[in-house]
Amino acid sequence: MRTRNFSFDLPPELVAQHPPAQRGTSRLLVLDRETGRLAHSSMDEIDKFVEPGTVMVFNDSRVRKARLYAASDHGGTVELLLIRRVDSATWISLTSKTRRQRPGKKLHLPADVTAEVVAAEGEFRTLRFTPEIDDDWLDRHGHVPLPPYIERADIPQDAERYQTVYSRLIGSVAAPTAGLHFTAKMLAQLERAGVELCFVTLHVGAGTFFPIRSEHIEDHRMHEEIYEISDSCAKTVNRALSVGRKVLAVGTTSLRCLEAASRGAGIEPGKGRTDLYIKPGYAFKTVSQLFTNFHTPQSTLLVLVSAFAGCAEVKKAYQAAVEERYRFFSYGDAMLIL
Repeated sequence: MRTRNFSFDLPPELVAQHPPAQRGTSRLLVLDRETGRLAHSSMDEIDKFVEPGTVMVFNDSRVRKARLYAASDHGGTVELLLIRRVDSATWISLTSKTRRQRPGKKLHLPADVTAEVVAAEGEFRTLRFTPEIDDDWLDRHGHVPLPPYIERADIPQDAERYQTVYSRLIGSVAAPTAGLHFTAKMLAQLERAGVELCFVTLHVGAGTFFPIRSEHIEDHRMHEEIYEISDSCAKTVNRALSVGRKVLAVGTTSLRCLEAASRGAGIEPGKGRTDLYIKPGYAFKTVSQLFTNFHTPQSTLLVLVSAFAGCAEVKKAYQAAVEERYRFFSYGDAMLIL
């Protein structure tokens, strides 16, 4: 399939530059796959659409302050986005001015820290930090890694609003943004309505946010991301599957985690890595419903949603969202696919 088939026209003013004033107040577009019907609602009514007995699976990964600004020996500024820690001193990173960041190049950071480029592979650079840095250092000197379509610098508010209320294990370079809509009150409301909640961890990396640059979606290569599923979550999901109850993934990362761990009639607990790339024609094994944000054109996320709900149905839903002036992308409104 051609990548351009996963495009849509979006007025720039519909790209959300800030979160809503209060978490949990976003609009909600509901798509019924069986009938094709669209319903316009809001997040405070989500419990009306989720059946009792449904298992909702959330990604509890926490975003690190992975964006850094370094100075080169010549005084220029180089932006770093730390993708993954290799060991206590070494990180895989994306950088600005990529071609100039060759092995041996040294970059200077706050608190007398130096990063040396020790390897280059495609768009990625391996950096060795002296002295070593950790998440405490990043909390002091790093920035919230807002995506490029948010055309502003991060502000103190983002440190809290670009995290889910249930985030637990640090390791993501971008938020699992579907979860940003939920408040503790909303989660309790769902449980009172008979919905079971459980949590997996998938640390969001390049696999999730890298755009498709090939002419055909089949030629795109996904990068691996690390995930973990607890014994208790696997038992909850498998119990639901065994009696025909629905499994609702909150976010594309939760969905990919569950599908990557699918084994036979259930999912397997434990740690793993996945480069699962879900395209139209994929047979979903575990997930029967999806809660998600509105995604960027020509992205693997939009391809995944189209595989789940149908290409024509998703195009119709996105067109309706544009016409109704929904807010798009990370800080935007939400969509529930039943």
